[in-house]
Amino acid sequence: MDRLEPDRRWNEKARHETSTQRLDRNWSSLLQELRVVQTGVQLLTGLLLTLPFHDGFEDLRAELRIVYLYTVACSIGATALLIAPIGIHRSMFRRHRLDVVVTTAHHLANAGILLLGLTLSGVMVLIFGAVLDLHAGIVAGLCTALGIVLCWLVLPVGLRALAGPPQSSQPADTDPDPAR
Repeated sequence: MDRLEPDRRWNEKARHETSTQRLDRNWSSLLQELRVVQTGVQLLTGLLLTLPFHDGFEDLRAELRIVYLYTVACSIGATALLIAPIGIHRSMFRRHRLDVVVTTAHHLANAGILLLGLTLSGVMVLIFGAVLDLHAGIVAGLCTALGIVLCWLVLPVGLRALAGPPQSSQPADTDPDPAR
């Protein structure tokens, strides 16, 4: 049996939703999530791209310049991955393959969020490394990475585990015990 089959049946019974309606809802949800993250990552990328043209950048230690280059690469990668679902949707428009678009966009968004986390950690290394020293930058970057892992991975997985298995396929507005 397809691992998504129980989810499909629950959506049909509880939401009275067809597979096409579910794909439309999933695509809309994903677009909303991408809208939230795209603006921030684009602003961050733009800021990072301007840094080498500011006075004092040439005084940055060689180690921090390497961190800067990796950070810019991660930021540009995150930007590309988080915008890619729109290009895919455009190329697949009217092909009746929203299933491919949603699945691919989901994976691209996850990869983009991973690169965004690396970017944020790299920015912390740069800032603390430039203001204090490289050791402080590494500590700040690791603390940021740990915070991101906790908030973006551990917390959601923990909440998912606490919530238990998905609700039964019983519609929410129906009393499960008709004898009551």
